[in-house]
Amino acid sequence: MPRDNAGDTSPARSSDNRWEVARPLRGTSIDGVRMAGFRDRTGRGLDMRVLPQPAVIIAIGLGAGPVTVESTSGHRPLRGLVASLSPGPARIRGEGVECVEVALSPRTAYALLSVSPLELDGSITGLEDLWGRHARLLREQLADTASWQERLALTDGFLRQKAEGAPPMAAEVAAAWDAIVAGRGRVRIGDLAASCGWSRKRLWARFSSQVGLTPKRAAMLVRFDHAARALLAGERVGDVAMACGYADQPHLHRDVQALTGCTPGALAASSSSGSRSGAWPRTPCERQSA
Repeated sequence: MPRDNAGDTSPARSSDNRWEVARPLRGTSIDGVRMAGFRDRTGRGLDMRVLPQPAVIIAIGLGAGPVTVESTSGHRPLRGLVASLSPGPARIRGEGVECVEVALSPRTAYALLSVSPLELDGSITGLEDLWGRHARLLREQLADTASWQERLALTDGFLRQKAEGAPPMAAEVAAAWDAIVAGRGRVRIGDLAASCGWSRKRLWARFSSQVGLTPKRAAMLVRFDHAARALLAGERVGDVAMACGYADQPHLHRDVQALTGCTPGALAASSSSGSRSGAWPRTPCERQSA
């Protein structure tokens, strides 16, 4: 197990009854990157449903053993993982969880992942499958580093090096993604294409190759993300469907079922039962951006 710096009491470090959480003191040096470190203080073990979200999640495990990813393709132990925007129904289980988590916007993921995001759609991939020995060396360096702030700075420097000379996302694709996020997923694909000056077919192809989802699927994901937050906060299913722009409750039900493999009611219950949801727990990076 990596050493823990008991003297690190900066405001960028916090804890609750279960998770010790550390955030960068000065943010990150790359736009579209959120980062945090966390450690399970209780040793109860992690059993977590993976939720899609409008970010690619990288988790670099620092615990004594791997976590196990359980999905429709089987069980796989991983010490580092990359969860795509829409990874499909899956669970993550592990003991003594400690890791650095990085959340990448689609624009940043396109530059940093070294593969087309389209190749990751519907999957949780081993980090070494993407970054090879560089991922292994980074994990070893992090495990040998004493404090959370040093670990986060080391990760930030690694990402900054990968970003040098990386290809940028097409301006039209980036603008279309920004419009989907600004509209909370309630956009017309024809309007997006017109605003780019492209045909629907061209937007569909370029957007899919650089974001990893079709524009329609991306809008579905962004709308779901707002709905999932509301459900996990305890809001009623009918109210969530109306507020998030679904045609009716069955429409919300279909989207939640398609993206998570569970019903809206089961998703809401996962919060009240104390389980954690996200591609790794959402808490660290979302606390940072709150």
